[in-house]
Amino acid sequence: MQSDQQIQQPIRPAGDEEVSLRDQLEAYLVHWKWFVLSVVFCIAFALLYLRYTTPHYSVSASIMIKDDKKGGITSELSAFQDIGLFGNVTNSVDNEIEVLKSRTLMENVIKKLGINVSYFVKGNIRTSEAYKNTPIHINFSVPDSVLYEVDTTFTVKINTEMGFTLFDEDGNNMGKYGFGEKLNSGVGNMMILPRFDRVEELSSKEVDVVIKPLAKVTLAYRDRIEIAPTGQNTSVIQLKLEDVVRQKAQDILNTLIEQYNIDVVADKNLVSGNTARFIEKRLALIEAELGEVEENVENFKETNQLTDITSEAEIALGNASDYAKRIVEVETQLQLTNFLIDYLADIQDNSSLIPANVGTENTSISPLIMEYNKLVQERSRLMEGSTENNPVIVNLDSQISKLRQTIRQTLNNLKTSQTIALNDLKQQENLLSSRISNVPGQERRYRGIERQQQIKETLYLYLLQKKEETAISLEVTAPNSKIIDAAYGADKPVSPKNKIILLASFMLGLLIPFGTIYLKDLLDTKLQGRKDIEGRLTVPFLGDVPKSQTSEEIISMDSRSSTAEAFRILRTNLDFMLANAGKGKAKKIFVTSTVGGEGKTFVSINLAGTLALSGKKVLVVGMDIRNPKLTEYVEFPHSRGLTNYLTNGETSLNDMIFKFNKEGFDHLDVLTSGVIPPNPAELLMSDKVGRLFAELEDRYDYIVVDTAPVSLVTDTLLISKYADVFVYVCRAGYLDKRLLVIPENLYKEKRLPNMAILINDTDAKKGYGYGYGYGYGQETKPWWKRIMKKYS
Repeated sequence: MQSDQQIQQPIRPAGDEEVSLRDQLEAYLVHWKWFVLSVVFCIAFALLYLRYTTPHYSVSASIMIKDDKKGGITSELSAFQDIGLFGNVTNSVDNEIEVLKSRTLMENVIKKLGINVSYFVKGNIRTSEAYKNTPIHINFSVPDSVLYEVDTTFTVKINTEMGFTLFDEDGNNMGKYGFGEKLNSGVGNMMILPRFDRVEELSSKEVDVVIKPLAKVTLAYRDRIEIAPTGQNTSVIQLKLEDVVRQKAQDILNTLIEQYNIDVVADKNLVSGNTARFIEKRLALIEAELGEVEENVENFKETNQLTDITSEAEIALGNASDYAKRIVEVETQLQLTNFLIDYLADIQDNSSLIPANVGTENTSISPLIMEYNKLVQERSRLMEGSTENNPVIVNLDSQISKLRQTIRQTLNNLKTSQTIALNDLKQQENLLSSRISNVPGQERRYRGIERQQQIKETLYLYLLQKKEETAISLEVTAPNSKIIDAAYGADKPVSPKNKIILLASFMLGLLIPFGTIYLKDLLDTKLQGRKDIEGRLTVPFLGDVPKSQTSEEIISMDSRSSTAEAFRILRTNLDFMLANAGKGKAKKIFVTSTVGGEGKTFVSINLAGTLALSGKKVLVVGMDIRNPKLTEYVEFPHSRGLTNYLTNGETSLNDMIFKFNKEGFDHLDVLTSGVIPPNPAELLMSDKVGRLFAELEDRYDYIVVDTAPVSLVTDTLLISKYADVFVYVCRAGYLDKRLLVIPENLYKEKRLPNMAILINDTDAKKGYGYGYGYGYGQETKPWWKRIMKKYS
């Protein structure tokens, strides 16, 4: 009918999406106190975490490796490249990164800084590492080899400026001592010295001294340090380290770079140092030999009284001068070759270098010597962090041995060729000398002595030159890297991140109640409000009754509560549904529910009372004769009721009806259910029920009937034909939503005439329907408006 359609259509805001969003927001905003409490708790927990958590600082440094493959930097030694000292040296960025990450290099850094011994000062909130600001300093008498293996902790409690108390790792008191006193501990003999600028400040404080094994500390820092190139096309390396003490991280990075450069310079000076020592030995030998030759020249001239050579001898010997010069050169090369052969014979292992740039003219020897020295240097470098059983070392040993054998064979071949050439030149010289028959024999012997003098003098001058070149290379050897940015760390810690943690705690504070409410709603199978039936049922929606905020069970005539206003709206809606009911007769309103306990009796009595307050004559009838509840709401003068009238044909109906005794309800009468009968269904099927309603229709304007739940018994269906409208009560938070199929089927099958749903016991704080609430006299403003009003 038309009235049904009017009641069925909900009053909606502008659009479905807006309504849905508003419903979702209101479902959570109603619990705003839990959100505020959760946010406050999470932020307080985050503040405590930040207060007690030790901050970590990030320190970084940048260096540039001189790498020819990636451009490198302009060498400060380019002025010396003309003497061949630095032209063939190249470095790989990847190799240098591995060197910087080596355990040996980090171990040297730990030893130099002494950070295997740490000092922690206990504060009121947390214990923090003091590093360089320690109030005490300990001098250990044990050797480094022993100290580097110790793993222990002890506590020094500063009593006064003069003394302290020592506790072991388990907290046992080891006695009181004075500063500077030699004492024996588990670590060995040691002496604790004060730093007076800190002792007075930290008097009565406790200092934990933690000693860790060197290997353990080395591995810990080596794993924590990050070393990587800044780009693929650059030779710049960035080093990063996080630590609780910013100054400590800076010192580690700076010392690591410094130690790296020291090792690189030492490696570069190794070849030059060996060459310098070789030259010094040869200079001493050649100087002695040159002195002997010059003395022979002097003795020969004195003995033979030689002062000058005749013109004829000069002409004859002029043709032989070229051969003599060539013989000198060949013999010089032969001497150098013999020197190298003798030096190779003295080499017993693969760690010795061969002197370079000694003046051999053979082009095949110098590259072999340079390659050999490079392999020896690489082997020495790898041996710092490895053993001889390393496959890489074994491979290098094999290469070095083979290359040394090749050099030796090449030198022997060179010596043979030089000897052959020298013999050939001497033969040619002898042929020429035979032509100088008129030259005195003394002149010939003098030439031999003079030739020896020239050879020794040439070698001596050459070695002096090489000595100066080697000295220059030792003095101006540059490090392998250039520091772009020294180690630096900002004052702001990288962890914990205060803003992120506070933001995360705020979000967590919102998510906890949100998730709880969401899960509660997700797992909730109970009917909560109108939104739970929209889209599910086609039954017209009559209205809802919010949870009563007062203790009154029956609404008084002057009540302005939301429950009272809900019943007044319900009365208006029922007038629409009963517009076509019988004229001049009572309009019969039946109230039922799915199961018991949904408040149908509460709705019946208050609906009847609301109708009576409008001046209409109303009768409320308790027809739930199996489990009567009406008697709990009203005081009745006798125990007679409906069942007495139906079972006893002589009983007058007037004797069963009595006036409602509450003030203001003069037009309300009550017919209770009476005594519970043994056959309620058969009793309700009798014709007397029809005669009952026929008689009552002429007396009242409205008859409100409290019936039995439809899912439990058939009583309500038996008397449904007498109803003008059925108010189907569903209790919020009580009825399982899966049972909504019962009213839907009853409506579709038209077994309950003019049926409409009323939701009972809805949450008034959440509003009802789409959020419009009751209480014209007790209007509840949103919480944010109340706060603004309070502080405005």
